[in-house]
Amino acid sequence: MSASRTALVTGGTRGIGKAIAMRLARDGFRVAVNYARERGGAARAIDEVKAMGPAAVALQADVSRPEECGRLLEDAARAIGPLDVLVNNVGPFLERALADTSDDEWRQMMDGNLGSAFWCSRAVLPSMRARGAGSIVNVSALNAEVSPGMTHEAPAYFVAKTAVVMLTRSMARSEGIHNIRVNAVSPGFIETEAYAGWDPVEQARWRSHIPLGRFGRPDEVAEAVAFLVSEKAGYVSGSVLHVHGGLWV
Repeated sequence: MSASRTALVTGGTRGIGKAIAMRLARDGFRVAVNYARERGGAARAIDEVKAMGPAAVALQADVSRPEECGRLLEDAARAIGPLDVLVNNVGPFLERALADTSDDEWRQMMDGNLGSAFWCSRAVLPSMRARGAGSIVNVSALNAEVSPGMTHEAPAYFVAKTAVVMLTRSMARSEGIHNIRVNAVSPGFIETEAYAGWDPVEQARWRSHIPLGRFGRPDEVAEAVAFLVSEKAGYVSGSVLHVHGGLWV
């Protein structure tokens, strides 16, 4: 893969996002890693990404705000060049019943999950259209669009993630004429910091429902993203790739 390709990963300083950034760097991408607030964490993440490929930079922006998405894409283009790949990975989670969800919490889930993907994609499309090429991958969530499963426990989050899938399919239809591919990855239970504090009994309960018998790893999600942005997936657009070990909750 050409070392000239460029990629931006939102929320790329830990967990799945960092694994994606590291995987793309290993493939020769110049990578911009976005973070919102933790400058120290971003510096440590960049060191890890640079261990895979030296051309990496950390860029601050709160992508739940449309004006900051525009600035982020401009900063990324200046730092590493016009983007070939955008990975919309940011996705705050809230486990709260619908009746207990406040207006602010609802907006945070919509802006952080759906809004960030929309605003960043909108900002990058003019450049991709002008060059007649590009790939966008949106990170959704476990079966968000097909199964009620856990959705009653975190309705705002899953409504937003389901809308991310609809956004993916809509953009795949509208942007295909510009040779821009748009796909989504929907991870299941992945061993990130978010699950580190889980009660062992609860973890065991969920593992018992997963046909492969374990939680996934961030690098396994990163492999899915690497495939979708590669030439091997040149005829794949509008697809949702589930990375969940066979679990349909």
